[in-house]
Amino acid sequence: MSKPNTMLDNKGFTLWFTGLSSSGKTTLALLISDRLKEHGYQNIEILDGDIVRTNLSKGLGFSKEDRMTNMRRVGFVCHLLTRNGVPNIAALISPYAEIRDEIRTKIGNFIEVYIKCSLEACEKRDVKGLYKKARAGFIKDFTGIDSPYEPPINPDVICDSEKENPEQCADKIIDKIKSLGYFSTNMENSF
Repeated sequence: MSKPNTMLDNKGFTLWFTGLSSSGKTTLALLISDRLKEHGYQNIEILDGDIVRTNLSKGLGFSKEDRMTNMRRVGFVCHLLTRNGVPNIAALISPYAEIRDEIRTKIGNFIEVYIKCSLEACEKRDVKGLYKKARAGFIKDFTGIDSPYEPPINPDVICDSEKENPEQCADKIIDKIKSLGYFSTNMENSF
């Protein structure tokens, strides 16, 4: 006899946050994770770009090929989590539309969230000083400076982090998750 499922009937899905460095991806990923936990999700994974590069993609550089490899690795992990019912959030610059589309197709339950923010605003927010180092030539292949960023043409959600606060952005993302049916009926009633 099988053990009854005590968890809510959650569906796995991937929230893929893309945007320039310092646009607000990590801040929003943490906020969304907290919101999902408040409403019944017990296991949520965040794959943050800095942490991924330290562990999963250690040794990769920032060439186009290395960035594509990094995105594919994260996409593979997101695919595994999603198919096993675990909601996950990938918070990566992920500058190439072609790879984001490839990952979307592989995962299926995929929500692309564009964290829109101007280069100027990202530079002002940059507490690590990465943009300054890139402009001085100390960091090569830095997205937005000497490496391209391809904004999504038709993302599922656009969060304009210059005009919207994190709570407003989180509301939009939660609404999209609900509209796609990734919450169980019990969970939808808790929002």
